[in-house]
Amino acid sequence: MPTPTPSAVFEALIHGIATGRRDRLHELYAENAEVRHAFGMVGTTAWHGSDEIREHFASPAAAALQFDVANLVIHRTDDPEVVIGEFDYHALIVATGKRFEVANIVVMRVRDGKIVESRDYHNHLALAHAVGRLPEVVAALG
Repeated sequence: MPTPTPSAVFEALIHGIATGRRDRLHELYAENAEVRHAFGMVGTTAWHGSDEIREHFASPAAAALQFDVANLVIHRTDDPEVVIGEFDYHALIVATGKRFEVANIVVMRVRDGKIVESRDYHNHLALAHAVGRLPEVVAALG
């Protein structure tokens, strides 16, 4: 079986999140992978290694939202390992039925078919507002 391209790995990840198949998403990552959310709700958050990434995808908070992928554009770069993906998630809060949209950009390095590094830029303020955490986030920012 041929090694998947960085674009194919990127698509497998975001569509795996959208379809709720999170239990195996950690398999897309190398053992020593790093995922960083530079614009997290209250600062940078990061996961190091496939065990932390597996825990992240297994969290109950991850299952509280459902996503559809829209406006997907994947840009190839001069570095054959790196792709940049732009997309929107049309999201649903399962408990309330509330819908909202989140814009995203992800810069991902894929080597030998596995994600080794990902820099994720999501609109966490829109997410915090949608789930009712905006006052808490603003207070934490001081």
